[in-house]
Amino acid sequence: MDHSKFKASTAADTPPADLQGPTRALWHTAKGEWHVAHEIVQDDDSSDAAWVHAHLHRVEGDLPNARYWYQKAGKPFTDISLDEELHDITAKLLG
Repeated sequence: MDHSKFKASTAADTPPADLQGPTRALWHTAKGEWHVAHEIVQDDDSSDAAWVHAHLHRVEGDLPNARYWYQKAGKPFTDISLDEELHDITAKLLG
């Protein structure tokens, strides 16, 4: 699935069945369902999940926790826009 198909899929009520883990969390993030996204990545120890988790904390304005999760993801804390970051994460996960 490419980024445009992913973005279009967010118009649906449920995520596509093939989206799992951090990618599924991103789908919920794109819909503004941050609490659902948090539940998906909270017990996932992968760096991708940590990057999604960092983004979610940044969206919520919780910068101390965002910095923690960026470190766990091996990603620098930057000041790019939230939309750009969401696009970057999506592009990486949809690779």
